[in-house]
Amino acid sequence: MISRRSFTAFLAGSVALAALPAAAQAQSSLERIKTSGVLRIGAVADGAPYYQKSVADGSWRGFYIDICKKLAGDLGVDLEITETTWGNSVLELQADKLDVFFGLNPTPEREKVIDFSGPCFRNAFSLVVDEDEQRAAWEDFNNPETRIAVDAGSSHDSAVTRHCPDAQIVRLKSQSDATASVQAGRADAQCLVLILALTLVSKNKNIGKVVIPSPGDATTSNAGFRREEDPAWKDFVTGWIEEQRQSGFVRKAIIDNMALLGVTEEDFPEGFDI
Repeated sequence: MISRRSFTAFLAGSVALAALPAAAQAQSSLERIKTSGVLRIGAVADGAPYYQKSVADGSWRGFYIDICKKLAGDLGVDLEITETTWGNSVLELQADKLDVFFGLNPTPEREKVIDFSGPCFRNAFSLVVDEDEQRAAWEDFNNPETRIAVDAGSSHDSAVTRHCPDAQIVRLKSQSDATASVQAGRADAQCLVLILALTLVSKNKNIGKVVIPSPGDATTSNAGFRREEDPAWKDFVTGWIEEQRQSGFVRKAIIDNMALLGVTEEDFPEGFDI
């Protein structure tokens, strides 16, 4: 655990304001968090299991809420949660309304305007298939007889295109359209990242099961930051995340919050790894 003393030492080693010219003395995110005693994060109200806001009392839960609470606690500061959307989170980071936003994939477009931590976890590409399906490798699905539904232009689309170029790739407008295609028998499988696939199967017990085809392939979920000259805050959070991954805290937070959606640890398919 990162103590308040170690955080203070890290801060002291990261800045030397007295040696900087006046123009360079704008307060960095790391300094602002320390001096204000507040960590500002964004959260998405309907983003379960990542984030979820209670309609009844306005309280928050989700595995990124648990992770941010621990980050604030380890820093010895208060946590301030601002409701946002996945789409607006980048803009709010740029506007310095948030200190960090967890749950972004570092796409080339986003990397042009904000900075990212290392991976919080790896979200494996998986397939939702019929309960009797025995195939377990991407190459087994890579044939003209197999129809795989995806939401067009998504990371799911890219994954299937990489691994199953010979399959019939059924590109549809949205994830729900792809799900409907499987349910109607117009597709044999739907590609989704694991967290979404498990959530889908939990809500639709009759749709089938989740497999992680081999060889494993995954996208990442990362923390995003406002771009600034001093990398101290980004570097600090990146190191902290790696500690929490190694300790098993991130994995436990994910599994515990998936349970809120009816997904137990036993429901995670063989090959689950963060």
